[in-house]
Amino acid sequence: MVAHSFRGEVFGPAQRLHGATFLVDATFRRPELDDDNIVVDIGLATKELGLVVGELTYRNLDDEPEFAGVNTSTEFLAKVIADRLADRVHAGSLGEGARGLSGISVTLHESHIAWASYEREL
Repeated sequence: MVAHSFRGEVFGPAQRLHGATFLVDATFRRPELDDDNIVVDIGLATKELGLVVGELTYRNLDDEPEFAGVNTSTEFLAKVIADRLADRVHAGSLGEGARGLSGISVTLHESHIAWASYEREL
Protein backbone atom coordinates (compact mmCIF):
# COMPACT_ATOMS: atom_id res chain seq x y z
CA MET A 1 0.00 0.00 0.00
CA VAL A 2 1.45 3.32 -1.11
CA ALA A 3 0.31 6.86 -1.73
CA HIS A 4 1.64 8.95 -4.61
CA SER A 5 0.76 11.37 -7.36
CA PHE A 6 1.92 11.79 -10.94
CA ARG A 7 2.99 14.67 -13.13
CA GLY A 8 1.78 14.82 -16.73
CA GLU A 9 -1.54 14.98 -18.54
CA VAL A 10 -1.26 11.31 -19.53
CA PHE A 11 -2.06 10.44 -15.90
CA GLY A 12 -5.38 12.32 -15.80
CA PRO A 13 -6.95 12.34 -12.32
CA ALA A 14 -4.01 10.31 -10.93
CA GLN A 15 -2.08 13.58 -10.94
CA ARG A 16 -3.75 14.15 -7.57
CA LEU A 17 -2.55 12.30 -4.49
CA HIS A 18 -4.09 8.82 -4.41
CA GLY A 19 -3.47 5.40 -2.93
CA ALA A 20 -2.50 2.15 -4.62
CA THR A 21 -2.53 -1.36 -3.25
CA PHE A 22 -0.40 -3.96 -5.02
CA LEU A 23 -0.06 -7.71 -4.96
CA VAL A 24 3.63 -8.34 -5.70
CA ASP A 25 4.99 -11.39 -7.54
CA ALA A 26 8.70 -12.06 -7.99
CA THR A 27 9.96 -14.68 -10.43
CA PHE A 28 13.54 -15.94 -10.32
CA ARG A 29 15.19 -17.50 -13.39
CA ARG A 30 18.23 -19.67 -13.91
CA PRO A 31 19.39 -21.87 -16.80
CA GLU A 32 19.93 -24.99 -14.65
CA LEU A 33 18.58 -26.19 -11.31
CA ASP A 34 21.06 -26.10 -8.43
CA ASP A 35 22.40 -29.15 -6.57
CA ASP A 36 19.16 -29.31 -4.55
CA ASN A 37 17.08 -29.19 -7.78
CA ILE A 38 15.67 -25.77 -7.02
CA VAL A 39 15.87 -22.32 -8.63
CA VAL A 40 16.17 -20.40 -5.34
CA ASP A 41 15.57 -20.98 -1.64
CA ILE A 42 11.90 -19.96 -1.48
CA GLY A 43 12.13 -19.18 2.24
CA LEU A 44 14.97 -16.71 1.75
CA ALA A 45 13.36 -15.27 -1.39
CA THR A 46 10.08 -14.71 0.47
CA LYS A 47 11.87 -13.09 3.40
CA GLU A 48 13.90 -10.73 1.21
CA LEU A 49 10.92 -9.80 -0.96
CA GLY A 50 8.99 -8.97 2.22
CA LEU A 51 11.82 -6.74 3.43
CA VAL A 52 12.07 -4.94 0.09
CA VAL A 53 8.31 -4.37 -0.14
CA GLY A 54 8.27 -3.31 3.52
CA GLU A 55 10.61 -0.42 2.66
CA LEU A 56 7.85 1.01 0.43
CA THR A 57 4.69 0.04 2.28
CA TYR A 58 2.53 2.70 3.99
CA ARG A 59 4.61 5.51 2.53
CA ASN A 60 3.67 8.60 0.57
CA LEU A 61 6.23 8.12 -2.17
CA ASP A 62 5.99 11.83 -3.02
CA ASP A 63 7.67 12.52 0.34
CA GLU A 64 10.53 10.03 -0.11
CA PRO A 65 13.77 11.86 -1.08
CA GLU A 66 14.93 9.00 -3.34
CA PHE A 67 11.80 9.43 -5.49
CA ALA A 68 11.82 13.24 -5.64
CA GLY A 69 10.60 14.39 -9.04
CA VAL A 70 9.94 10.81 -10.22
CA ASN A 71 6.63 9.43 -11.49
CA THR A 72 6.42 6.32 -9.32
CA SER A 73 4.35 4.36 -11.83
CA THR A 74 3.56 0.70 -11.35
CA GLU A 75 6.27 -0.11 -13.90
CA PHE A 76 8.80 2.06 -12.07
CA LEU A 77 8.00 0.43 -8.73
CA ALA A 78 8.37 -3.03 -10.27
CA LYS A 79 11.85 -1.96 -11.45
CA VAL A 80 12.75 -0.61 -8.01
CA ILE A 81 11.74 -3.91 -6.38
CA ALA A 82 13.58 -5.99 -9.01
CA ASP A 83 16.73 -3.89 -8.63
CA ARG A 84 16.63 -4.14 -4.84
CA LEU A 85 16.16 -7.91 -5.03
CA ALA A 86 19.11 -8.09 -7.44
CA ASP A 87 21.22 -6.17 -4.93
CA ARG A 88 20.26 -8.71 -2.27
CA VAL A 89 21.14 -11.62 -4.57
CA HIS A 90 24.58 -10.09 -5.18
CA ALA A 91 25.03 -9.49 -1.43
CA GLY A 92 24.32 -13.18 -0.73
CA SER A 93 21.07 -12.57 1.16
CA LEU A 94 19.24 -15.22 -0.87
CA GLY A 95 21.96 -17.81 -0.18
CA GLU A 96 24.92 -19.06 -2.18
CA GLY A 97 22.65 -21.03 -4.51
CA ALA A 98 21.07 -17.78 -5.71
CA ARG A 99 24.38 -16.76 -7.29
CA GLY A 100 23.38 -19.02 -10.20
CA LEU A 101 20.28 -16.94 -10.96
CA SER A 102 20.21 -15.34 -14.40
CA GLY A 103 17.23 -13.00 -14.02
CA ILE A 104 14.40 -11.61 -11.96
CA SER A 105 10.92 -10.50 -12.99
CA VAL A 106 8.65 -8.50 -10.71
CA THR A 107 4.94 -8.01 -11.37
CA LEU A 108 2.76 -5.56 -9.46
CA HIS A 109 -0.99 -6.26 -9.68
CA GLU A 110 -3.43 -3.47 -8.85
CA SER A 111 -6.36 -5.57 -10.08
CA HIS A 112 -7.06 -8.44 -12.47
CA ILE A 113 -6.92 -5.98 -15.38
CA ALA A 114 -4.32 -3.48 -14.14
CA TRP A 115 -0.80 -4.83 -13.68
CA ALA A 116 2.73 -4.31 -14.94
CA SER A 117 6.00 -6.25 -14.90
CA TYR A 118 9.67 -5.41 -15.05
CA GLU A 119 12.27 -7.99 -15.99
CA ARG A 120 16.03 -7.75 -15.60
CA GLU A 121 19.11 -9.87 -16.01
CA LEU A 122 21.52 -10.57 -13.17
